[in-house]
Amino acid sequence: MDMLGLIENFIRVVENGSIAAAARVKGMSPAAVSQSLSRLETHLGVRLLSRTTRSMTLTENGKRYFEKVRHIPYDIDLASQAVSDDSQPQGPLCIATTAAFGRYVIAPLMPAFKRTFPDIEVELISTDRNVDHRLEGVDVSIRIEAQLNDQLIARKIASLPFIFCASPAYLARAGIPQTPEALSQHACLVFRYPTDGRFLPWTFRVNGQLVNVKLNPAFVSDDIDIIKKIAEEGGGIARLASFIAQPLIDNGLLIPLFCTERSDESYAEPAPMNIYACVNERSALTSKVRAFIEFLEGAMRERMDS
Repeated sequence: MDMLGLIENFIRVVENGSIAAAARVKGMSPAAVSQSLSRLETHLGVRLLSRTTRSMTLTENGKRYFEKVRHIPYDIDLASQAVSDDSQPQGPLCIATTAAFGRYVIAPLMPAFKRTFPDIEVELISTDRNVDHRLEGVDVSIRIEAQLNDQLIARKIASLPFIFCASPAYLARAGIPQTPEALSQHACLVFRYPTDGRFLPWTFRVNGQLVNVKLNPAFVSDDIDIIKKIAEEGGGIARLASFIAQPLIDNGLLIPLFCTERSDESYAEPAPMNIYACVNERSALTSKVRAFIEFLEGAMRERMDS
């Protein structure tokens, strides 16, 4: 059984919104694509898609399966091109990234990237709004989970810790929360996502399940540097990515919370920040895009190992 073929057909159906559209992209008949989906569902023993004559939707099992396999053709293309394309990457490369990740992680890496690939001309768009790859000429975007959508091919390249932290002055005044539930009794410094106005949830992993805790928003901002500054000045508890929080912790300006594991099964661990590299289609995986993704992945591994 050609599992890779079955999986790719399933991905194409989801990405294109219908069996007929996927068949056109693949150069197959709709009947062949439909049969491919049935074979995959039979192999897995679950329904992936609810299909009627007028509509098609992912089942809950289908959603979970799609999230696990959507990167597989991407990874195969990446590996194939890595061994088949020996040309030196060159030309303009437009990278879009969240503001904080661009400022604290990508920008410091750019001189080393340029020394490694001197013929690549980099433009870096640093913003928390959703960029349109086609309209804005973006080659690759670096996104957190909340920014992902079905129009992009996403690959997770790193998982970085979130750190709950506060200044020594605040903790001396308000006390140290011992459980995530206690955060509702503290001044919470909350990031509001600028694209849709949502608060980014404060998430913990408890007994293998992700749990969002109740917040008491004392200050709200769509700029993480403002939240960081308020935390430094004793304004409350912040949830900051490790690349922002750790230097302040090392200098004694902030104190980390919930970082001591307990032996009981209900131990709550802050959920990490998952980072994804995204392209709008597989043909966008040019040598310069692959060079950047692989460079960034290597830098992230070094950061986590150090």
